[in-house]
Amino acid sequence: MKMILLLLMSVCTVAAIQAQERPLKLVACEGKAQGTYYIVKYLAPDTTSLQGRIDSVFAVIDQSLSLYRPGSLINQFNASGDVKMDEHMRNVVDKAIYASKATNGIFDITVKPLVYLWGFGVTKPSFKGVPPADSIKKALSYVGYRYLSVKGDHLTTTKKGVQIDCNGIAQGYTVDVLGRFLEQQGIQNYLVDVGGELCAKGVNQQGKSWRIGVERPSPGDTTYEPIQAMVELKDKGIATSGNYRRFFDQGRTRFAHTIDPVTGVALHNHIISVTVIAKDCFTADAFDNPLILMGVEKGLKFIAQHPAYGLEALYIYKAADGSIKEAYSKGFSRYFFVP
Repeated sequence: MKMILLLLMSVCTVAAIQAQERPLKLVACEGKAQGTYYIVKYLAPDTTSLQGRIDSVFAVIDQSLSLYRPGSLINQFNASGDVKMDEHMRNVVDKAIYASKATNGIFDITVKPLVYLWGFGVTKPSFKGVPPADSIKKALSYVGYRYLSVKGDHLTTTKKGVQIDCNGIAQGYTVDVLGRFLEQQGIQNYLVDVGGELCAKGVNQQGKSWRIGVERPSPGDTTYEPIQAMVELKDKGIATSGNYRRFFDQGRTRFAHTIDPVTGVALHNHIISVTVIAKDCFTADAFDNPLILMGVEKGLKFIAQHPAYGLEALYIYKAADGSIKEAYSKGFSRYFFVP
């Protein structure tokens, strides 16, 4: 009996080693979700697609956080000011409040009335252009993360009419959820991209860190070159906030879809984009909007003064002479890929 057991153990050991030694193949899944594209790449011993299960992950999160789904939990809260949260909504709300406190309210998911007022919401605005000052003031009266109350899995508001919009953080969260899903399938090397928010773990098919291009808008701002810089990521998340995809021009000023919850005004500074690297995409996505609103000088100072957040950032901005320049935090340089 002892010899039989030893033989079985030997066979199992050989099988396990053979499974580990099978060459890994690159598998890619692509689709549309959350109003944008997604691409999931991973290395696996076979090419069996996880597309259907990946789509199911999106569906579950959308049922919690999508403003486009009438019955979603976030829409239930916005209609009544009270909702029992699931795990996904609780995670996002907790992180959002954390980011709000860290940035003194420059990040705030209660910004929804302002987002819609400026014409960047789900429904079309009643007018186009810069809203009247009195309309901005009225919308601002419903903005403030301190109006939110979390008790257990219940989210309520202390002021009637307060609504939330988690689009500034939900994609980063989804990216990390997809990464954990892949790891649950035994996948240790992957790159997840949801609308330009990414996380990377392990290595690519060449056994090197995943390489990611940072977009650079052209001087005319009507198109953008595919790459400003290449960065290498391993076990990190990256997110970008910019003014060159969703915006409108009024006079000589460009107003982007990122709204300052403190002033109530849409982004209209000289910053074109900020790309943030953090320990995970959830964190990077929570801070990219505040950092673009802060601007280059204040943003880089914020990063330097708060090393515990683990943030690094690359700013691309338009100089006074119209040329496009960049500035980055001290630690960002180690991620640049130089051929």
